[in-house]
Amino acid sequence: MIVRILGEGQYRLEDAELDILNALDDDVEAAAVAGDEEWLKRALERLLAEVRSQGVVLDDDLLIDSDLILPDADAGVEQVREWIGRSDEHSGLIPE
Repeated sequence: MIVRILGEGQYRLEDAELDILNALDDDVEAAAVAGDEEWLKRALERLLAEVRSQGVVLDDDLLIDSDLILPDADAGVEQVREWIGRSDEHSGLIPE
């Protein structure tokens, strides 16, 4: 699975990592719904840290479609709410 963090780059992760990412994503979604900027910042940082620690950074010169795109760590509540609202197929940033 290829995950892009906006403004940062792409990472290759094992599909098995998706369960962990979904759990972290649930916290991001709850923080956004609650409108709690501090909670959102912490939750988003944990999600992005998991991608960074478990993923292999891909070279910027590679042109590979991302399976998942995540906002950067500075995304605010309104940005994440809009991001989550983009798809009727799932809730959160990561598809179930």
